[in-house]
Amino acid sequence: MGDTGISKAERLLVTFFKEIPAPLVAHIQRQFPETEVTIYQSQKGVPVPRELWQNATLVCTFTDLPDPEDAGNIKLIHTVSAGIDHFVHHPIIQNSTIPISTSSGIHGPPMAEWTVMNWLTSARKFLHLSEAQKQHNWGDVEEYMPTCTDQVGKKVGILGYGSIGRQIAKVSAALGMTVHAYTASPRPTPSSRRDTGYIVPGTGDADGTVPVSWHHGIDKASIHAFLSLGLDHLVISLPLTPQTTHLIGAEEFSLLAANCTHPFSKPYVTNISRGKVIDQDALVASLKSGELGGAALDVTDPEPLPADHPLWDVPGVQISPHVSSLGKEYFPRSLDILRVNLDKLKKGEEFVNEYKRGKGY
Repeated sequence: MGDTGISKAERLLVTFFKEIPAPLVAHIQRQFPETEVTIYQSQKGVPVPRELWQNATLVCTFTDLPDPEDAGNIKLIHTVSAGIDHFVHHPIIQNSTIPISTSSGIHGPPMAEWTVMNWLTSARKFLHLSEAQKQHNWGDVEEYMPTCTDQVGKKVGILGYGSIGRQIAKVSAALGMTVHAYTASPRPTPSSRRDTGYIVPGTGDADGTVPVSWHHGIDKASIHAFLSLGLDHLVISLPLTPQTTHLIGAEEFSLLAANCTHPFSKPYVTNISRGKVIDQDALVASLKSGELGGAALDVTDPEPLPADHPLWDVPGVQISPHVSSLGKEYFPRSLDILRVNLDKLKKGEEFVNEYKRGKGY
């Protein structure tokens, strides 16, 4: 890239579809004192004014992107989402070489907590306990002894061992579980298992030492071998690509169930990636038949899930409206990545979390 440098002339455009609170605006100003910052609240169906794109040298956005002819001054586009499947077909992606950085890496802490929350809610019968409290019902030990279980010794298979999977692995290990990692490409050496993306300080598995085994492949046979390890939990944390669409279906759920030998529970499926990675009809069938013990779904197909969709009422399913990554820390952490990349830009170094055109992530 050469010595592009960062000066007072850098112009950062932050465009978001919600009003950014004043304290966060002040935070942005403090974090980027060397830039001229413009905050713009976009509206659905209304294009961002062309002059804002044309003036910007740096962009932070979620869904809004410029047309290539208005992006002549832009050196970097940073998205506050981890993936860009929602605008992967946009001309700025298809017909330009402007670097795109993502917010991959910031989602690990809240999504790991969401994942474990659902495991424990199911295993410790929290919803039953909550309802009993509302009814002022103390209950009897026999209501809980035959149905509650803990996580010690359970096997967790994490399909997609990125920053989110690594934090789930760290928390799972702390609970006494064993972790098995799955990646698309082989990771045979310690250096290949390192996390080279953005990491929230104090979190994750930077060196890749938590899993007791590593597995890889993009073919069905490799995935089926992974699902045959005797997993108690399958965590799906993959990007949505043509190759991962409906990757997990009836055959995969059957393999998962047939190889799980835990005496007190059946396999539990957690999907925190995209709804289309799972064949949802097959999931419903497996849950209704008792093949699976339950599922935690932060994503569905479609979204929003219609109020009359049968998935809502399937026994053992816990659904949330694609909110597992959210929290007050979200936007500041995303901006931390942009801050890091501004320093990279100044030094002419490779960006952190740069989207690789052609790979889909």
